[in-house]
Parts: sequence; structure tokens; C-alpha cells
Amino acid sequence: MITFGIMTLNIESEAAYIDEIAARSHSCGLECFHFLPSSINPHTKQVQGRRFCAAEQSWVNDEFLIPSLIYDRCFYGDDEHSKQCIPIVSWLKSRDDITFLGFGLPNKLELYETLSTSRLAPYLPHSQAIKDCSEVISALTKQKKIIIKPINGSQGYGIYYLKKNDKTIHVKTEKNKKIISRIFPNETKLFQWLQPLINFRPYLLQPYLELSNTASKPFDIRILLQKDEQGVWVERGKGIRIGNTGGILSNLSAGGSVMDFTTWSCALPQIRKEYICSELNFIITNLPPILEKEISPLFEIGIDIGVAKNGALWILDVNSKPGRKVMLKTEPDLKETLLLAPLLYGKYLIQSEDKERKSHYEKTLYH
Repeated sequence: MITFGIMTLNIESEAAYIDEIAARSHSCGLECFHFLPSSINPHTKQVQGRRFCAAEQSWVNDEFLIPSLIYDRCFYGDDEHSKQCIPIVSWLKSRDDITFLGFGLPNKLELYETLSTSRLAPYLPHSQAIKDCSEVISALTKQKKIIIKPINGSQGYGIYYLKKNDKTIHVKTEKNKKIISRIFPNETKLFQWLQPLINFRPYLLQPYLELSNTASKPFDIRILLQKDEQGVWVERGKGIRIGNTGGILSNLSAGGSVMDFTTWSCALPQIRKEYICSELNFIITNLPPILEKEISPLFEIGIDIGVAKNGALWILDVNSKPGRKVMLKTEPDLKETLLLAPLLYGKYLIQSEDKERKSHYEKTLYH
């Protein structure tokens, strides 16, 4: 039987999702395992982890060889365990005897640089690395409003909105589902706050886009794409994420809510609806082949699309390890399809022995 491993940094991470995939693995002809990269013995290639017992429908602790198929659900932070696991995952991705469902995407800045030379360039907010505080002040002087975000960030963590007033600078972020504001009286005080931030982790700078609805709530469109059991990209669903009034994030982790795409789009004027759907279709059709040609093979991507008040569409983020909350809340009938998808695509990879897959693993760890 084909061995299928789900890899996380924490044994409790995405527990319900992983349990339900495991419960369906045997019916797909796969034996399911769950493990941490740090639990691999590099000398024996043995792993201390969990094996799903189909007869008992439960996990049992076990020692086993590294599975031949790996579904990578590792989300890295700044902690020591993440730093320990990154080179281990890099080593796994370099091995010819292990097949990853997807190799992931590079950080936000590298992704921007790749897409900015493609036909999707008009949909990208201009992004630049922050090398020192003076660049932030320069951008604020020209644009008055900007966004800064971690180059390796996810789930909206560490995103700040900055607005330059006549004499003061207003900074806003969201933490623990609350909006936190701070007013700096001058550039010197802003520098004292900002310098440690960009020293701790690399940040990028973008223009602030007016992406709120009529109720002054930030919102975006989340699209989930996956490869099916024949290795063909399909759209699983679209949903609307809505943030808090006056906030800057629409992420569910920041306290956002959801609406199904059909309900939202049907409330639009017909011409506007047709334009948005046409633009979305262009992005959805072109993004996966560009990413796979320029970066690496993938299994799934979550795309966040902002809709500006002037009607322009912006690609805000692309994630190769997307969540499923938006889809399951707006289209609950998708649940079985989403749970079977990693198993069926993994089985397809093994059976097709796709020789074209290649790993650019050194660039694709964070997402």
C-alpha cells in the first residue's frame, strides 16, 4: 500500500482536518501517517510519529520509514523549532524517493518579483523591501497612506497601516481580533518604534488600497484552487471575507466573517458583476501555470483578491498552504471533496510517475 504522510510542526495542528483525511485514506488505497520533520532520524530514515489504523479508525504511535508521499502542512514562525525543521524539510524535498504533493511558494517579495514580469503584473500592488526607516517616510510623504507587512508573514500577522497627517503619523494594526491605534508626534518617534520591527524580521512596503465596502469594512475574495485526481487545476470555490469596521484585515483569524460569492456578486450592478467575474477568470486561468513554470509544482493555492472602490482588482496574497474555513462556511457541500482531494491527487502522482515535477525547494519553504 502507498504510504501517505501528513507533515506538521505541531501534532495538534489542524487536528480535525488531518483526522478526517486519515479516516478516508484506506478507501483510497493509501496508508496514512502523521509526523513532525524533527521526528525523523536522518541516519536510519525512521520516523517517530503516528499511523492511522483503518480497522480501529484511530491513530497509534509508531516508528516507520519516511512515507513515499508527503502532504506538507508546516507553518513556520520565528521559534527555534521552526528553524530546526526548515533544513530538514529542504533535505526531504531534495530526495528523489519522496514525492511532495506541492513544493510551496517563496516569500511575498520573491513572489511579487516573479509575477511582476508576467501578464498578471497589472493586478499586483507595487511592493518593495524596507531596508531602512527613511524609505517608509519617503513613501508616506508621497502617498500619505501605506501598508507594511512581513515578507514571510501569513494570516495577516504583523501587518500595519500607516497614515501621514499634517504633523503626526497614525499607525494601526489588528491583534487578537482588536484594532490597535497609535499616534506618533514626529518621525523620530516613529523611527524608534519602526527600527526594532524591521530589524527583527524583513518587511515590505505597499501602497494602501481602498478595499473596504460601503460599511467601511475591509473585504476580499478568497478563491481556492486545487488539482483533481487527473492532475488538472480546478476551482473549488469562492467566498467573501469581511473584516471589522475600520479595520485593515479581512482574515478570519482577525475576527472576520464570510459571505458566499453568489450572494455578494448578485447584489452588484450587472455590468460590474460581469467585469469582476471576467477579471477573476483571467487571474484564475493564468496564475497556476505561471507559478508552476517559474517557481515549482503545486497541489493547491488560495488566492486573495481585493476589489478597490474604483473597480480595480488586486492580487493581495497567494498561499500554497491555504485554509478551508471560507469554503466550508460558504459551501458546506464541498467538505467531502476537500478531504479527499489530497489523497486522490497523491495517488495520481504515484500512478502517473510524473517525471516533469522538479523541486525548487530552496525557495519554497515558508508558504
